[in-house]
Amino acid sequence: MSIISVQGLSKSYGQKEVLKDVSFDLEGGQIIGLLGPNGCGKTSLLKILTGLIHDYTGEVLIDGMPIGVESKKIVAFLPERSYVARWMSAKDAIETIGSLFDDFDRDKAYDFLSRFKLTPDMKVKSMSKGMQEKLLLTLTMCRDAKLYVMDEPMGGVDPAARRDIKETILSNRPKGSAMLISTHQIHDLEDVFDHALMIREGDVIANESVADIRKSGQSLEEYYCVKHGIPNKSKSAKPEVNQTAQFLETLRLTDPEEYLRLLNAQLEKLRLNDTESYAQLIIAQKEGGKQ
Repeated sequence: MSIISVQGLSKSYGQKEVLKDVSFDLEGGQIIGLLGPNGCGKTSLLKILTGLIHDYTGEVLIDGMPIGVESKKIVAFLPERSYVARWMSAKDAIETIGSLFDDFDRDKAYDFLSRFKLTPDMKVKSMSKGMQEKLLLTLTMCRDAKLYVMDEPMGGVDPAARRDIKETILSNRPKGSAMLISTHQIHDLEDVFDHALMIREGDVIANESVADIRKSGQSLEEYYCVKHGIPNKSKSAKPEVNQTAQFLETLRLTDPEEYLRLLNAQLEKLRLNDTESYAQLIIAQKEGGKQ
């Protein structure tokens, strides 16, 4: 049985249609990448799947169940923005979620805090963006869910935090569970995805096994660029620089704010440690930015 089944789904905000008669099925037990540029309908889709948006047309089933109380019992959601009040401590958040979900493991959650170097009495308002993401990840991954839905779990955090988040997701995923992860960080996560669902302007443009994509001789990121009409203009750079430049070019067209932050960090790192690669990356980025 499909863990997610969507038939004829449409969603509009006023005159703007963000999902256009979308239909797809996703099998359970997989890690699925939900990929597409900003504004394509990804977050609206995730909110529909988790029961946060109700005014849509079409049929949406989670493990054969319509969206409702029963489906929410088997779905754990990590939203893009924190839902934990800033005055709350990490302990307050853990105890609150523990009181709402019977499948929440408090002992595991406190173990996560220790692993992430967070203390139970630490207030959300004193946490960095990376710390808040780790707290939200704790509240999500410490549920024994059948489907984990994550909206940009690595957005806006530094490379070290992204590595910690990725390792936590992989090492704590319950056997047989499915994950649907919306991300712009294809470069960081494509090695863990089993399947890819791509959306552009409210339409599903790809629903493919990552293994099948690789059989065609393309990486997931290269396939994404082809499906979205993003040219690869960094062929002349060294292989490692070419890979970084391609990733940044993809990000430039999908999440400009994150692109600028990461580009500046990458350039500074190369400037200090690898003058040759720094120069080649500058050249590749200038070529990639030409329209």
